Amino acid sequence: MANIQVKLTKSLIGSKKDQIATAYALGLRKIGDISVQPDNPQTQGKVRKINHLIEVSEA
Repeated sequence: MANIQVKLTKSLIGSKKDQIATAYALGLRKIGDISVQPDNPQTQGKVRKINHLIEVSEA
């Protein structure tokens, strides 16, 4: 199964609590943090929820 690389590019300040929790669940806490996640439906849902705060690429 493929992996995706997720990078936090915008601040979580001012975001909704559920969006902040989603970023934390992906392992993203500070701007510039990078996390490698499996490419599955669960991860795709998390990415869709905070797509305005992150960059996604293939790992």
